Amino acid sequence: MNTMLLTAALDGRHGKGRIGSRIGLSADAFVFSNTTDMAALVSGHHDQTKIDCVLVDEAQFLTDDQVWQLAEIVDELNIPVMCYGLRTDFQGNMFPGSARLLAIADNLREIRTICHCGRKATMVVRQNESGEVIRDGAQVEIGGNEKYVSLCRYHWRIAMS
Repeated sequence: MNTMLLTAALDGRHGKGRIGSRIGLSADAFVFSNTTDMAALVSGHHDQTKIDCVLVDEAQFLTDDQVWQLAEIVDELNIPVMCYGLRTDFQGNMFPGSARLLAIADNLREIRTICHCGRKATMVVRQNESGEVIRDGAQVEIGGNEKYVSLCRYHWRIAMS
């Protein structure tokens, strides 16, 4: 099947226009910014090459309008769209794209992460180079395991207090 991969321009950790996994897999992807018309991008590509599925990585960076554009792709072109991303930032606030996805998604499937205590991790904390928890700052700061730690709500509350 032909899957169209999309990733946020903000995240260049694996190279611009690359999606990478923690186990070392990577692939080229189309890049979107907050001004990208997702419906136009996908339908234009679909006109050239049949697309069977769209996969959006770093979906928390989608705008409200872009989430609706992805819904249009599903509804009008009958192309499934799968979105992967964070629900909340390091302060426990929803990302706008995630909030809209949660509101209108046909199906939700959670990829589970485990806190150091063994509970389901639903939150993340941001840390500095010394491993100290950062409580303030911009909502978006790109980073991976060196900057963010997944925690259950209980341990997140302790870390943030």
